[in-house]
Formats: sequence, structure tokens, C-alpha cells
Amino acid sequence: METRTKIALITGGSRGLGRNSAIKIAQKGLDVIITYRSNKEEADKVVEEIQALGRKAIAYQLDTKDLKSFDAFIKTVGDHLEENTGSRNIDYLINNAGTALYSPIPEVTEEQLDDMVDIHFKGVFFLTQKFLTFINNDGGIINVSSGLARFAMPGSSVYGSMKAAIDMLTKYMAKELGPRKIKANVVAPGAIETDFGGGRTRDDEHVNAMVANNTALGRAGVPDDIGGVVAFLCTEDARWINGQRIEASGGMFL
Repeated sequence: METRTKIALITGGSRGLGRNSAIKIAQKGLDVIITYRSNKEEADKVVEEIQALGRKAIAYQLDTKDLKSFDAFIKTVGDHLEENTGSRNIDYLINNAGTALYSPIPEVTEEQLDDMVDIHFKGVFFLTQKFLTFINNDGGIINVSSGLARFAMPGSSVYGSMKAAIDMLTKYMAKELGPRKIKANVVAPGAIETDFGGGRTRDDEHVNAMVANNTALGRAGVPDDIGGVVAFLCTEDARWINGQRIEASGGMFL
């Protein structure tokens, strides 16, 4: 009997950690759906890379701040899957999309805070809620958090607080979805050299040196340090990991 190929959907999969995770997931033998907010060209390149690995891939536009678009997005994905697999379901949902906000508490505006809540909490909550019907039993949810939910860095109060909320939400997901054997876990990167937040960790030599000096392994992270952790959680080898926060930070601020 032929084993059905599992499918993972990852938001924000056109660049950085999302791109690396999508490729690493495909290398594990899964088909992949990625979303992008604005850069279709980069998303299409990721799709081509995955297809070159012999896996199926497709990219869809999605702004995770736009909650009203979720129903149409899920219908579009479901129609595609039903046509190509006979089922509207996926196996793994990876909530990765996000943006940074660096601002001291006195300078944070209500609009900035609302945006971060919408992107990093409401978007994750309601996209997951609406996908629950379409996640196969024995599947998984992986929420991307941050080291900033464990340690505090001036200027990241709103972002870090949203990620702390995601850490707790993930435990509730694990508890409530346990009867369906759906696992829910967090991957929390430390500071990574990507274009996230304007490429601050990658391009600002002072920030990079500060990170390296406060990390046990002596350097800032790179996307390759994270994607494999996300991909591992999309495999049978991780079937007994549930409700956990896995920080991949090289030992930052131990």
C-alpha cells in the first residue's frame, strides 16, 4: 500500500527562516505550501527549489494581519489540494510569518501595538482556528516564537510580549487538540542573521558582536540553524514531543 505524502503549510515562507524551513521540510519528504505577503518573485524561487528536490510546492499570497482574508485563502488552498490529492487537508501548519518592532515603551503607538497583536497573536490564533477542520488527526502545529519571550532586550517589549503569548497559546493548543493526536510545539529562535527587522543582526556589526558575545556557541545564528528544527517537528521522530518550547539560540543569555 502506497504511503500518502504528508503536506506542510508554512506562512512567511519566501525568505529567511520560513524559506529555510520550507526547504528543510521538503528534504524530509513532505510536500509544501508557502505563503508570502508581497514578494511573489522570491516565493516562486522557493517553490522552484522545492520542486527541484522532487517534492510538490505552491505559493499563495497571504497577509496574516488581514483576518478577513483567511476564509478565502483556506478555500483556495483546499480547492487546490482536493483537485491534486483528493483531500482538502494538510498535516502540519507552521505559523512563521511576522514582522519586527524595535521601539522603547514610551514611544510605542497604539497603531503599532495593534499591528503586532494582529500579526503575531490574532493572526496565528484565527488562522489556526480556521484550519483545525483541515488538519489531519495525528498532524501538528508549529508556532515560531523568539528568545525575546525568555529574556528582555530594550525596545522589544511588544514583540517579546506577543511571542510570550504564543508560547502559552501553544500549550493550550496541545492540551485541547490532544484527543485528535495533533501535536503543538514552539520553535523559538535566538538572534538570526536574516533581513528580519531590517537585517539588524546580520548587518549591524555592533549588534552582531553583542549577540556573539552573549551566546555560548560564540556567534549569531543563521537560517540553517533553525529550519532543520522546524522540519524535525514535521516527522514521526518527533511524534512524542508536544506542548514544548524548543529554543534554538546557541545558548544565548544562559
